[in-house]
Amino acid sequence: MAKEKLAREEMKEKPMSFMTLVVLTGLIGGIFFACLAYLAYVFNFTEIPPRVILEPWALGDWKKRWLGTVIAIILIGVLSIVAALLYYATLRKFNNIWAGIAYGLVLFLLVFFVLNPIFPGIHPFNKIDLNTMVTSICLYALFGLFVGYTISYEENEINSSKKEEKEEEATAT
Repeated sequence: MAKEKLAREEMKEKPMSFMTLVVLTGLIGGIFFACLAYLAYVFNFTEIPPRVILEPWALGDWKKRWLGTVIAIILIGVLSIVAALLYYATLRKFNNIWAGIAYGLVLFLLVFFVLNPIFPGIHPFNKIDLNTMVTSICLYALFGLFVGYTISYEENEINSSKKEEKEEEATAT
């Protein structure tokens, strides 16, 4: 009986570490929402393509072609890892959707107000058209919601399982 239980426990898949989840959440969220932003650009919901992130650093015409778009989407995914780690460090204890949405809106304000001078492809805030504004706000809010809720949910699950383990140990003794 004890051997069977031990064998079942060994066969169980080991869960990934919380930090791995945070990194994957940032990467997948960044790539997914950058792809959505590209689709929004293709369908004229926004004037800002994802490859705008390459403008300050990359030289050449390649950044305006498909390769520039692919590299920009991957770069946004990598930068989103940093955003997810920042959320993990500051807001993971908040277990509601509003913290993630607010985080996404703060990221929007950071990009469109603070970092705007770095990106020549993004017009000054007061000259951005309404479609671009609404689309960008929604994409950033959804990114924040995705990252925030995923990280907060996992934090809550870990805390709940630790609490249950402590309760089980207390009742066993």
